[in-house]
Amino acid sequence: MVQLRTVLFASLSASVVLAAPLHKRIDQITSDGPAAWATACTTNGGGSKCGDIKQQAAATLLAAGKNCDQQDAADAMVDLSKTLKNNTDMIRLAQLFVQQPRNAPEKLQVPYCQKAPKNKELNGLFHCQFSGSDFTKFSGDQTGNLPLGVKAVNPPGSCPAKKDGPVPDGVQLNTLVTDPGVGSAGEPTVDPAAAAAPADNAAVAAPVAGAKPFTLQNGKDAQALNKKFATLTADTACTTGDDGCINGQFAQCVGGKFAVTGCAGGTKCFALPLVNKAGTSITCSTDADATSRIANTGATGGITGA
Repeated sequence: MVQLRTVLFASLSASVVLAAPLHKRIDQITSDGPAAWATACTTNGGGSKCGDIKQQAAATLLAAGKNCDQQDAADAMVDLSKTLKNNTDMIRLAQLFVQQPRNAPEKLQVPYCQKAPKNKELNGLFHCQFSGSDFTKFSGDQTGNLPLGVKAVNPPGSCPAKKDGPVPDGVQLNTLVTDPGVGSAGEPTVDPAAAAAPADNAAVAAPVAGAKPFTLQNGKDAQALNKKFATLTADTACTTGDDGCINGQFAQCVGGKFAVTGCAGGTKCFALPLVNKAGTSITCSTDADATSRIANTGATGGITGA
């Protein structure tokens, strides 16, 4: 009888061990994410709207959130901030919120949003990852493995506000940094040695009537690049580090040969004019947006100037 009881106890103990929960994702207290913004909002007279946006924003940090839900919530934060005398602290906290890591299912990296934000204050910003993530894999359908317009995230898991690497598991970014990593024009100040420059993602370029001295030239330079890209193939000789577009896909020269990466969501690769400074960017966009952004510089002849 003693032996039988011993065997039975051992079996039950084994069952308990096997039933122990497996830690398959990285969680956080999601309500903490937008809490600082909501406090600033209430202080500045936002009323009940502050709590409503806080609740919606917190839900976007859950693993079930869609790729652009967090950015949409940050846009709502900035929208309300602008009605409250363009409160700079609220906008800063919204810029930090959009970079807060989301809950990571299966401890995989969480994919990035593939559309431009509504507000220019969020241009070029994307979420960090939690440090316990598997930096070789992403969750989801693999269409958001790079932030919009960014060629590489280096070091993995970093973001403009925290350029040195990912956020410790479960920690709120706004407790680690106060600077969201953007310039006065709303463009990210990413170290070019650490990551490729994000695209200038203004929704609509400045009209010609208010053009800056470099605006037209930016348009012409983008057209020249697009015309050049139209002649490239995967077999075209190149110099390591060169970037371009091949058949609508982003191309990067590695070891003297182009490696191509497809754009997400029905977009194509284009050279586009920057808006707030001289230069161009190579990014994924729609035909209509690319045509509009080049035309708004005053350059004629469409995407290639033909």
